[in-house]
Amino acid sequence: MVLFWHRRDLRIEDNAGLYKALKENSSVQALFIFDNQILSHLPSDDQRVLFIHQEIQRLKSEYQQLGSDLLVFHGNPNELIPRLAKEYSCEKVYTNRDYEPYALARDQHIFQQLEKDGIGFIGSKDHVVFEKNEVMKDDGLPYTIFTPYSRKWKAKLTDFYLESYPTVSYLDHLRKSTAPQALLSLKELGFTDLQKYPFPARSSSKDLIRSYHENRDFPIKNGTSKLSVHLRFGTISIRQLAREARAYNETFLNELIWRDFYQMIVYHFPHSVSGSFKKQYDKIVWEHNEAHFQAWCEGKTGYPLVDAGMRELNETGFMHNRVRMVVASFLTKHLLIDWRWGEGYFAQKLMDFELASNIGGWQWAAGCGCDAAPYFRVFNPTAQQEKFDKQKQYIQKWVPEFGTSAYPAPIIDHAFARDRVLTRFKQALND
Repeated sequence: MVLFWHRRDLRIEDNAGLYKALKENSSVQALFIFDNQILSHLPSDDQRVLFIHQEIQRLKSEYQQLGSDLLVFHGNPNELIPRLAKEYSCEKVYTNRDYEPYALARDQHIFQQLEKDGIGFIGSKDHVVFEKNEVMKDDGLPYTIFTPYSRKWKAKLTDFYLESYPTVSYLDHLRKSTAPQALLSLKELGFTDLQKYPFPARSSSKDLIRSYHENRDFPIKNGTSKLSVHLRFGTISIRQLAREARAYNETFLNELIWRDFYQMIVYHFPHSVSGSFKKQYDKIVWEHNEAHFQAWCEGKTGYPLVDAGMRELNETGFMHNRVRMVVASFLTKHLLIDWRWGEGYFAQKLMDFELASNIGGWQWAAGCGCDAAPYFRVFNPTAQQEKFDKQKQYIQKWVPEFGTSAYPAPIIDHAFARDRVLTRFKQALND
C-alpha cells in the first residue's frame, strides 16, 4: 500500500501526483493534514479555514462515493507523515510539489525521515504549468524579467504540458474503506468564530474569459474570474484553466504565466520572501507611522479608490486586481510605509493569499522586486479613479459616506507624497 498526501491539490480529477500513485500501485490511501504549524498562527475567524474545510468535506465525499475515504488529521506533518507511513506499512508516499521556503524545508525533513525507514517520497508537478528550472535563460540562469520569461514560456508550451492526468482510469486502485472516518469539526481545529461565507464558484464562463482583456481593469464590473482562491488550493486544475486561456484570451493566459513566474522567483530567490529582491532597496528609510497604516487598513485615507479597495478586502477577503496595485502603491509610495507591512496585512486577509504572488505583487508596487514598476512611477489614486471608476459606482458601493461630511479629508497631500518618496528613494539608491 502507498499513501497520497493532498496539499494544494484538493481534487481527484486531473491530479498529477494522485494519477502517478494510482497508476503505479494497486492500493492507494489518500490523506490530508490540517497543519498545526500553519493553523496555530491564524485567527479563530479565518475564512480560509472554512473554505478548506468545506472543500475537504466535498473531497472526502467524492472518495467515499468511490468506495474509499480521505483520511484527515490535525498535527505536524513532520511527525505525522513518517508515523502514518510506518503504521500503514507503506512502501511510498506520493504528493505534489510546493516551492515555498516552509514547504521545501518540511518536505526535505520528511524525505530524510522516510528514507531512514526505506520509504520513498515522490513528488509531482501539479499546481504550475512550468516549475523550477523548466523555463530558464539560454545561459541556464533563471529569468528575472517577466516579458522574456513569458516568451520562452509560450514557446515551450505544447499540448503535452496541458494534457489532463486521467486519474479516472485507475480509480479502482484506491484503497477500499468499510468504515469511513468522520471529518474533524472546525471547533476541534480551534476555529469557532466562522460565519457562512459566499465563496466564488469553481468555474468561470467562457464569455468572461473572452472579454477579460476589456473588462478586467474596472472594479465595478464582473470582469475577473474570481478563480484565484481555487487555484491557490488546487480545487481546479491549472492545466484546464490554461487550456481555456490559450483558446480564448491571451491576456488571461498572461496572468497565469505571472503566477508561474512568481513561483519560480520564490524558488530561486528565497531571500525575496523577507527582503527586497533588489537588495539595495533594503536601504530605504521607511516611515513607521502607525496612524497612517491604521487608516490604510481601515479604508479611511480620504482617497476613495484606496478606501473602497481596503473595505472590500476587509469585508469579503477579495480585492480587485487593479485596486490591489493602487492600494499597494499608495501605502509604499504615498505613505512611505514598508511593503512588508502591507504584504503581511494582505496575507492575513486575502482569501486567495499565495506567498509567491503576494510578495511578487507587493515588491512590484514598491519598486524593489524583479521586473518591478520603477520607483519613480507613483500611481495617482485620483487619476486611477477617473480612469477606472469614473462614475464612482465601485466607490459608492464600498464607501457610502463618500461626498458627505462623514468622509475624512486626505491624510496626505499627493504632490508632497510624490516629492518625498522620490527624494527618499534616490537617497537610498544612490548611497
